Amino acid sequence: MKKQVKKVKLKSPVIVFLVIIALVSTSVFLFMQKDKPTTKEETKYPMEIEEKLKTLNHPEKAFDYFKFDFLERYLSYQELNPNLSIEDIITRVNIGLDNKYYTNTSVSPYLNTNYLLVNKYISLGENYVPDHLVDIDKDCSVNYKTVQLVSEAKDAFVNLCHKAKEDGFTIRAMSSYRSYDYQKKLYQNYVDSDGVEEADTYSARPGFSEHQTGLTVDVDNAKLSYTDFDKTNEFKWMMENAHRFGFILRYPKDKEDITGYSYESWHYRYVGVDIATYIYEHNITLDEYYVRFIENKMGKGN
Repeated sequence: MKKQVKKVKLKSPVIVFLVIIALVSTSVFLFMQKDKPTTKEETKYPMEIEEKLKTLNHPEKAFDYFKFDFLERYLSYQELNPNLSIEDIITRVNIGLDNKYYTNTSVSPYLNTNYLLVNKYISLGENYVPDHLVDIDKDCSVNYKTVQLVSEAKDAFVNLCHKAKEDGFTIRAMSSYRSYDYQKKLYQNYVDSDGVEEADTYSARPGFSEHQTGLTVDVDNAKLSYTDFDKTNEFKWMMENAHRFGFILRYPKDKEDITGYSYESWHYRYVGVDIATYIYEHNITLDEYYVRFIENKMGKGN
């Protein structure tokens, strides 16, 4: 006896409608996902751009501070400096080193912060006076009432000064905040003495001086001239301990091509403990740190 196959009937047209909607929705979703890139690496660029990125080993995948607007500048700088790593090429171009000093300049957008950068491409402006300038304690400075820092930097320096004394060393501030007008006169004296080209190697033009930030201090040990500070035991102590108090050696030896200034063993800049420690541990300059982390993080373009 043959079994009868029962015919299943959909009892409601609503169910049929819902099934059709589900099938259509699934098809549309799958179609839309078909060509959608799932990772950053799958992003496609025009062939001309792709070839240029390939020449630089696709830096957009490796460095989040890579700037597409600077692609041609990166390529030109690489051609002139074939021995540099891609990381160094991007970093230096972002600093502005592919341009002549004091060209294509801008005013710092981070005034009154510890991480502001001032160099030969970024200025503070003629009217900038940092907030909260205070005198450095008498026992830690050469001329009380004339040597000032921003309060946070001052407190950090005094702590540094006292700790050095506990360890048997004398470190005192002999120059710190300088106004725009003071730097203008100082720079002009150097120009009159040595000429512009030579003066630019060791002195900042007005508005472009670290000292105008109120975060910078020149030091000595009360025995030798500050220009001989690297011949002292105090210098060795600073090299091992300055970062613990938030200070960095701003113009290190063998970094002149990045900072634009001659080596200055006596010139220290306050940036805070975290940044100072990173710079110390990775042997980089504030300029390099700025374009790799600060400028990139804040979304600031040149």
